Amino acid sequence: MGLIWLVPAAGVFALVFAVLLIRDILRRDTGTPEMQKIGDMILEGALAFLRRQYTTIGIIALFTAVIVGVLVGALDGEKGIEGMTAVGIAWRTGVAFLVGATCSAVSGYIGMYISVKSNVRCAAAARKSLNGAITVALRGGAVSGFLIVALSLIGVAVMYYAYGGHNNPNIAPHTIVGFGFGASFVALFAQLGGGIYTKAADMGADLVGKVEAGIPEDDPRNAAVIADLVGDNVGDCAGRGADLFESTAAENIGAMILGVVLWTAFKAAGLANAEVWVLFPLVVRSFGIFASMIGVMSVKAKEDENPMNALNRGYFLAVVLSLIGLVITVFVMLGSDFVWFIGAGAVGILASVVIVFITIYYTEPGHRPVDGIAEASKTGPATNIVSGTAIGFETTVATGAAIGLALLISYWMGNNAINHAIDIGLIPGAVEGAHGTIKEIHGGIFGTAVATMGMLMTCPFILTMDTFGPITDNANGVIEMAGVGGDARAITDRLDAVGNTTKALTKGFAMVSAGLAAFLLFQAYLERVEVLSGVVPFDDINIARVEVFVGALAAVMLVFLFSSMAIRAVGRTASKVIEEVRRQFRADPGIMEGTSRPDYAGCVDITAKAGLRYMIVPSLLVVATPVILGVIFNQIGSYNAAMAVAAFLMVGTIAGILLASFLNNSGGAWDNAKKMIEAGDLKDADGNVLGKGTPAHAAAVVGDTVGDPFKDTAGPSLHVLVKLLSTITLVLCPLWIT
Repeated sequence: MGLIWLVPAAGVFALVFAVLLIRDILRRDTGTPEMQKIGDMILEGALAFLRRQYTTIGIIALFTAVIVGVLVGALDGEKGIEGMTAVGIAWRTGVAFLVGATCSAVSGYIGMYISVKSNVRCAAAARKSLNGAITVALRGGAVSGFLIVALSLIGVAVMYYAYGGHNNPNIAPHTIVGFGFGASFVALFAQLGGGIYTKAADMGADLVGKVEAGIPEDDPRNAAVIADLVGDNVGDCAGRGADLFESTAAENIGAMILGVVLWTAFKAAGLANAEVWVLFPLVVRSFGIFASMIGVMSVKAKEDENPMNALNRGYFLAVVLSLIGLVITVFVMLGSDFVWFIGAGAVGILASVVIVFITIYYTEPGHRPVDGIAEASKTGPATNIVSGTAIGFETTVATGAAIGLALLISYWMGNNAINHAIDIGLIPGAVEGAHGTIKEIHGGIFGTAVATMGMLMTCPFILTMDTFGPITDNANGVIEMAGVGGDARAITDRLDAVGNTTKALTKGFAMVSAGLAAFLLFQAYLERVEVLSGVVPFDDINIARVEVFVGALAAVMLVFLFSSMAIRAVGRTASKVIEEVRRQFRADPGIMEGTSRPDYAGCVDITAKAGLRYMIVPSLLVVATPVILGVIFNQIGSYNAAMAVAAFLMVGTIAGILLASFLNNSGGAWDNAKKMIEAGDLKDADGNVLGKGTPAHAAAVVGDTVGDPFKDTAGPSLHVLVKLLSTITLVLCPLWIT
């Protein structure tokens, strides 16, 4: 138990660190009066949308919490939890759901607010130096990153102890799963609604501004430009903040549930401090906070270097320190007999590094994929889109291989760790399971949990780099709209391109962590089914059963239907934005002449209403589908509903991860191919630069707009969908087992 004090210490340190960063950012130069005015307009639009969005989400979440609590209590949700009553499990699940939902909403809101406050200061710093601009953007991103991780860590720990974890560490993890469900529920609405908002505005601004009117990106004459800049914050900051909050919370709870099996084994052996197996995931994440903190503060860029190099140095320092923290945690909490778990955690950390390199390769200029898309743009939009689509499909191989190898190796290492403990007589080879049955001890499952926690150790730094992206994007827009020339625009252009890569990195990180966590949460679901049904072990899902096949088929159908609805919502809204911008150009010729200002509020209102309207049905579809499937099969006596839902969960996860990989990476590659052309890095056979205003650039803009809803709406929303399926089935499985 020696290191458990690190959990509150890390949480408090992270909060203090974030407050100090906020003070530093707010004291910095805010630039010219025109820059300040633009920043205020972005803030006003973002706050207005989030108020409307979270009011809608809050109402839905409140009703959902009541319904979930009542259902779990009425359908024997307390079964297998010693000393728990139906009323007890009902109110605990409902309250945990609301607390998780509230923390998720707060995480997104704070991330967006500080991002908006940082962008104008980043723009002002860019007038002086590259390093100054990077410092502001990175510290602004760090506020979001560390607050989100701190809220997640503190939230899970407080709920665990509030629900009796100190005296009953084997029971508390099962009663706080509603926390993860609530966080996932809000995150899906926030990510989808924000994604629809940001990409509809972005597509409308690009197609009318760049392609039709021939004006630069973020030109103040474009009526959609403020909506575009607002969208970067409500989508990339608020949405992704809620996404990664629920990732860390749900995965932490899943790991704690799996730790209960080992707690049982150690208690059976009469060993002291058996609860370390339940608390181990919290301590590992605490070390990660300190490691990421040092990594962020170490970032210093040279004026003539690629800014990505400076960020990578800080990230790799955080990785090394995280590995050291993992070693310390294993030796102090688990002991020298379990060194194999160091290897399992290292696999997770290594997986995060591998996905960084995979994402950089597929989305950064200077590598075959992006360079190939840029070359394809010479012959028009069709070849650009074909090339980008092919690259997107190709990325699924590397993503799938990274997840598969990480699971196989960490599972093997976990088995070695526990088998060694059994061989030396430290623990028994089997323990009493649900309803008096005997359950064998398998360390492989906990090995994958340790790998997942290892990967999440650098989550604060990854989140920092994610918010770095929209801050630099907005800073670039502020510079353009305010008419600031000189080196400032060149600096923000460079940072904007890097920001695209960092946002892609975060999506890749979220996707791979979802893959590792999905296996972890799938095992937690199987454990819960054992407790409720008395079938031990429940670990064979028979694909030859027709209901299992249909469950798997329904999951893939849901993933594709959800993506279709998200992308279609962006297309519909973008059409309205395009029509509004065209109408303003026609009605007031002075806009193009620069003698009158467009009505920015009109486009902001269109995108805000659409984001709220179109986020509800797809999100509720995700929640309802596994429940309906399970209930229907449970009513037909010859079918095994638990197996059908298990197939739905696992196959839906696989489909969601691979489709998200395609959407995220193809979209990122299209975007940076366009930026590569805008930077003047594409030449024809005679060596002439094919830059802005050329047919190749127009083709790249079309490809970029196709990729926009891929990488910023459907793809990121699928990360949340995958984990929401896990938490839904974990919380509501009494519906189809009783």
